[in-house]
Amino acid sequence: MDFAQAFPLAFGRSGVKLKLLFMGAFLIRIGAAVLVVGLLAGCNGNKNGRNARAPGKLKSAFLRNPNINIPIDPARARAVTYSRVSVNGPYIAMTFDDGPHPVHTPRLLDLLKKRNIRATFYVVGTNAKRYPHILRRMVAEGHEIGNHTVTHKHITKINIEQVRQEVMGAQQAIIAACGVKPRTFRPPGGHTNDRLKVWLYREFGYSTIMWAVDPQDWKRPGPAVVANRIISNTSAGSIILAHDIHAPTIAAMPQALDGLLTRGYRFVTVSQLIALESRGVASTAGL
Repeated sequence: MDFAQAFPLAFGRSGVKLKLLFMGAFLIRIGAAVLVVGLLAGCNGNKNGRNARAPGKLKSAFLRNPNINIPIDPARARAVTYSRVSVNGPYIAMTFDDGPHPVHTPRLLDLLKKRNIRATFYVVGTNAKRYPHILRRMVAEGHEIGNHTVTHKHITKINIEQVRQEVMGAQQAIIAACGVKPRTFRPPGGHTNDRLKVWLYREFGYSTIMWAVDPQDWKRPGPAVVANRIISNTSAGSIILAHDIHAPTIAAMPQALDGLLTRGYRFVTVSQLIALESRGVASTAGL
């Protein structure tokens, strides 16, 4: 009698075991081959650079503003007003008006922090009183705070004593919130005149800061439109206007900021930009 016929069950079980052993050995060989290929690829990558990083990390590292050291001398003479600054280098200043907003401004600060960007915020005194913790965060993260009056009144439509109250009230609110005195002033709506600019400079030491780039984000044309207007109209020395109280503006910022960084622009605060006027390129780290 045939052995398989005599012990069919034992033979069947042995055949299954043999098949499983064969498949296991085959899978082990495939795994070993994959491991070898991976090791070889890693070695080749190290030949090109020991500290080579994944493409995603390279992109993230590229789209970050470098650390920029620009000393600010408060005694140095400044112009009465600026809309842009003549600089030697690709330096620009991003500014945001009318905040802080309890939701949108913290979101914006997160975006700026991710990209290592320092901006200038022209805050309204009433909002500074409502959200002092946001001003403290701005200062802690290296941003500049400017004066934008207490109640956002157009200073050309009120008398000089009312202007003084609006400007002084905002200054006091900012100092109370974060302990920092503003260096510059921006008139609400851009409404001002030469007489007021000179008066503000003599009375408070404020340069009046206007802008070279206005995406008209307050009209809410859409995030893509805002971003494209900022990118296409910016040049070295530009002061860029935006508002941190509108959600679509915040939505536009990743595209706008990354687009400017990709084009080689370097972000500084308004006072830093002014400090670069008629000077050489700033000391930088990470370029």
